[in-house]
Amino acid sequence: MLFAFSIAPSTTAEPDGSMSHIVARAVEVIRDSGLPQETSSMFTTVEGEWDEVMPVIKRACEAVAEVSPRVSLVLKGDLRPGRSGEITGKVERLNAAIDGD
Repeated sequence: MLFAFSIAPSTTAEPDGSMSHIVARAVEVIRDSGLPQETSSMFTTVEGEWDEVMPVIKRACEAVAEVSPRVSLVLKGDLRPGRSGEITGKVERLNAAIDGD
């Protein structure tokens, strides 16, 4: 199963509105989990089963909540039990379709 999500504080003290130093707290939790993951400019995707991924997402939200009174979570899941390697497999199949393979 793949879970794509975004965790962000509702406020920041930075004059330019930057939140990267706070979001980094969440990404560190995710990377430390040992689960397959990748972070892009807007979302982080983690691969694993419900019971593996949900505690990681919760801990990442808690890491942001330590420095922000309010936290936003956007979560999307691709639930295909029994599949693995989809964090790269989906992109490989997409690229093959684009290349006409």
